[in-house]
Amino acid sequence: MKKEIVDLWSYERELYCQGYQYIGGTDEAGRGPLIGPVVAACCVLPKEFHLDGLTDSKKLSEKKREQFFPYIKEHAIAYGVGIVSPERIDEINIYQASKEAMMIAIEKVRKQIPLDYVLSDAMPLDFDLPSLPIIKGDAKSISIAAASVIAKVTRDHILEELDQEYPEYGFAKHKGYPTKAHLEAIQKYGLIPGYRKTYGPIKKVLEERQ
Repeated sequence: MKKEIVDLWSYERELYCQGYQYIGGTDEAGRGPLIGPVVAACCVLPKEFHLDGLTDSKKLSEKKREQFFPYIKEHAIAYGVGIVSPERIDEINIYQASKEAMMIAIEKVRKQIPLDYVLSDAMPLDFDLPSLPIIKGDAKSISIAAASVIAKVTRDHILEELDQEYPEYGFAKHKGYPTKAHLEAIQKYGLIPGYRKTYGPIKKVLEERQ
């Protein structure tokens, strides 16, 4: 077994030694984009799980993420996905919306198995289970890394569907992030449903058109 794979298990192994059995990792995708939901996943992996190359989804190529996505879902003990709308993001802010998406994902897992511990990527969670926020957790915990892939690919697929409907915006390429091409498309074609109205570039467009 490669060293980095062994290291990714360090948090989970320590918790197994403390008597915890079902350890979930949770992460979100989509804080930065101007459009679409924020998506979180919670994933519980079996002790024998092995996936060579698994790490923080942002460090993986799109091709690798797409390869890992079905494998993780198939081999996980349980997983859940939480999706929070752009309207809700505008209502409560992206930080709270990210936390809400994580809690939705966690609750879906709890309906499947007796989850007894949660590791999160940097986000402190306040609920009735013991949990630990880990800075850059998606590169330090295998459960969080797996959740990061599920969250990222799920969100990418949502944006690819949006691209089918509005190809002129280029959502399949930039996934809603504020790239130069995306900002130019907004200027040219205007706003469509799903933009986050509290985000700077979108607020600016709305103010200009008042």
